[in-house]
Amino acid sequence: MTIEQWSVLYHLWKEDGKSQQELCNATFRDKPSITRLVDNLEKLQLVKRVASESDRRINRIYLTRLAQKLQEQTMGLAEETLNEALGGVPADKVDVCKTVLQIVYDNLK
Repeated sequence: MTIEQWSVLYHLWKEDGKSQQELCNATFRDKPSITRLVDNLEKLQLVKRVASESDRRINRIYLTRLAQKLQEQTMGLAEETLNEALGGVPADKVDVCKTVLQIVYDNLK
């Protein structure tokens, strides 16, 4: 699984059934990139596309059971990576760091 695929799954773990456009907005990717990522996640049997009942032009993306099972495992790896990235940062500065990074992230939306 690539970091790009994981980022799509991450947003679906937060809210399953997002539209492809919502995933574009959440991950800062264009439509062709999201389409390619969702295609690959479907091949891995991690997501499924379902046409919206209210508008058949819109696809909702849902996690499979396999993807739901991967959440705990991959979130643990993400936590380890974050801990490595924060190595050497004094404990009292971690919250400041997270706050600043959240502001930067929000500004990019």
